[in-house]
Amino acid sequence: MQETVSDTENNLSFQEFRKEILNDYKMCLISRECSLLGRKEVLSGKAKFGILGDGKELPQIAMAKIFRNGDFRSGYYRDQTFALSIGEITIENYFAQLYADTDENREPESGGRMMNCHYATHLVNEDGSWKNLTEQKNNAADLSPTAAQIPRLLGLAYASKVYKSEEKLKNKIQFSNNGNEVAFGTIGDASTAEGHFWETLNAACALHVPMILSIWDDGYGISVASSKQRAKKDFSELLQGFQRSSQNSASGCEIIKVQGWNYAGLIDAYAKAEAIARKEHIPVIVHVNELTQPQGHSTSGSHERYKSAERLEWEKEHDCIKKFRQWILDYVVYDDKGNREIHIASENELETIENEIKELVKEHQRNAWKNFRTDIDILKKEVLVHIDNLMNESSKKPFINKEKESFLGISTLYKKDIFHFVRKVLRIVREEKLTSKAQLLEWYDKAFQKENENYNSKLYSDSQWSALKVKSISPEYDENPKSVDGRIIVRDNFERLFEKYPEIIAFGEDVGKIGDVNQGFEGLQEKFGKIRITDTGIREASIIGQGIGMAMRGLRPIAEIQYLDYMLYGLQTMSDDLASLSYRTKGKQKAPLIIRTRGHRLEGIWHSGSPMGGLIHFLRGIFILVPRNFIKAAGFYNTMLQADEPCIIIECLNGYRLKEALPNNLGEFTTTVGEIEITKEGNDITVVTYGATWKIVTEAAKELSTLGIDIEIIDAQSLVPFDIKHQVAESVKKTNRLIVIDEDVPGGASAYLMQKILEEQDAFRYLDSAPKTITAKEHRPAYGSDGDYFSKPSLDDIVEGIYDIMNEANPGEYPKTS
Repeated sequence: MQETVSDTENNLSFQEFRKEILNDYKMCLISRECSLLGRKEVLSGKAKFGILGDGKELPQIAMAKIFRNGDFRSGYYRDQTFALSIGEITIENYFAQLYADTDENREPESGGRMMNCHYATHLVNEDGSWKNLTEQKNNAADLSPTAAQIPRLLGLAYASKVYKSEEKLKNKIQFSNNGNEVAFGTIGDASTAEGHFWETLNAACALHVPMILSIWDDGYGISVASSKQRAKKDFSELLQGFQRSSQNSASGCEIIKVQGWNYAGLIDAYAKAEAIARKEHIPVIVHVNELTQPQGHSTSGSHERYKSAERLEWEKEHDCIKKFRQWILDYVVYDDKGNREIHIASENELETIENEIKELVKEHQRNAWKNFRTDIDILKKEVLVHIDNLMNESSKKPFINKEKESFLGISTLYKKDIFHFVRKVLRIVREEKLTSKAQLLEWYDKAFQKENENYNSKLYSDSQWSALKVKSISPEYDENPKSVDGRIIVRDNFERLFEKYPEIIAFGEDVGKIGDVNQGFEGLQEKFGKIRITDTGIREASIIGQGIGMAMRGLRPIAEIQYLDYMLYGLQTMSDDLASLSYRTKGKQKAPLIIRTRGHRLEGIWHSGSPMGGLIHFLRGIFILVPRNFIKAAGFYNTMLQADEPCIIIECLNGYRLKEALPNNLGEFTTTVGEIEITKEGNDITVVTYGATWKIVTEAAKELSTLGIDIEIIDAQSLVPFDIKHQVAESVKKTNRLIVIDEDVPGGASAYLMQKILEEQDAFRYLDSAPKTITAKEHRPAYGSDGDYFSKPSLDDIVEGIYDIMNEANPGEYPKTS
């Protein structure tokens, strides 16, 4: 490439240009050396596993150039060059994460919880309050499951549309600069075969959001060639149906195709993508093809096993750094007389840079390993002092010394080896009462607590905004309160909340125009507008993702999934992303999303399920709230909008038309999360239930009283968390009997509740009879009233199940009924 430098000003411009080019080259080299050395560290045993970003360096540098403060990335686990380029990580941070260093200063992305190449900008301060997101470049916490990062990308982009459209949000300058932010997504080309990708792309095109989605196309998905991954080998051709019809069209997206080794082409492609996405609020796909993966998919295998010799040779020649290097050497400008060549750099200059970078990365890697080992060495020294003191005092010295010799023989010691050693020794001296043993136990408890904080904290919020700290406010009623359908209570409560919180956005299937299928938002779109009360397509996974992304940007979304059974469509997004977000970032990111749904009715296999056990076990990290009526449901919405945890609120389908007294403090009263309610006191047996079965149990109590049985009814109210004050155990202490009743399958939520009550609360100590569960059958419920009767717990099942316990305890007073 040839140009002319004609004057001093142009010469200065060239020097600045040269500096930028060489800085980009250095960054490519730094990232590549991190990958090469990272693989060696895994193969040497210092690290467990490596996902590396080699081969993707050049396009990520181009993308980083248009990434502004306030923007968000929701990315792929090979974006280390991008993270280095925007200052998200240093070289030492990179290796600290590879070693799983739990020191948050050395490994700020997750404190050792996420594997390497998983990045998470701190979105909140130490006290849990939001940072100013417009003053920093933001990475939403990465995920490993393929395409799992894509659903929330929609919400990150859609939030800009909301901030741009809603006048009442103009003062939220902490979260948005008038909606000028772009959401960047990255994905490997093979992962685009996942449904999450297509569902989200379709929604993004329909909603017209500012999104740039980069596809790193290296021709393979692990060992499977792209030609076997999708309908057409050329991915850009496959996407043509999404291409907008003209540059002035707002329908569809823009598609830009560029070679991953073409530096100038990449710079131009991303500049064009930014102009379209940021100015026009149009999604842009940048298909970066002809990329390579020099070390294969991961450190677990070799790509030589599945790539042909021809392909390997092609990858060697088309390596983006090699191509960039040659471009630098070939770039020539001339002075105004055309007789003096000016180069960006010579061969010798590039070799010098390359050697310096190798040493730089190696130095930082050694520092990261040294720092990581220092903490372990300190623990080792401390524990050996205590062990030596114990050996001098204990009669078990030979046995302890044997364990010590084994311990000292471990070549590369980790924390687990230290704690295993201590626990083994404590078992050896279990019968001895020694001062040194007490000191060792004291050291162990303190050290173990620190590691427990390192590895097991922050699944839920512990900030001042935790739902568990929200003030309890009871519903208030007029002297003669109006009796209304349950749906009226939740609808009118939503109206108060939308007036109170301009950041609330409700969306889902049929939510907007008709106010949802049960009219919980009836008339609210007309009052608050189509942005705040919005219809969506039938797309549960991206509805959840849309909510996650919006919540990460300071909005308070209520994402509606029409029926409880349909939650399964969004289960992966909820489980892999939302439920683990606080934990995997060690509390540095949050997404206080409210997911609204409904369930439990007589309308067949896919409209009356109660898969609570599955939700409970897949979604630890999300509060699961099960109100028995709409006063309780409204109270939960009021509570959770003051909190910073995500939650699911499951309304009872058969309660929308049931009458309830209308409170006069709508939008204010709260339902306390994590506390049960005793709705009927009794002396003979404790009955724990929730949701729709509460009403049946309450009806059964009347017949049981005629049979001489006085039950105590406990409404669980929230399953996660459950009964944090251990009130159920106190009830069992009084009644000495326990039964758990719900509509889930056997061994589902009822088994979870039983474990909580008997094991966690130690209520087994008070039982005089075997505890029992009454649940639905193992299959999904059959259709209609008769199907419901024979599939789910009926009043007769409950009456007879409770009676049988009393019969076993006292057959004389309670003779068999059959």
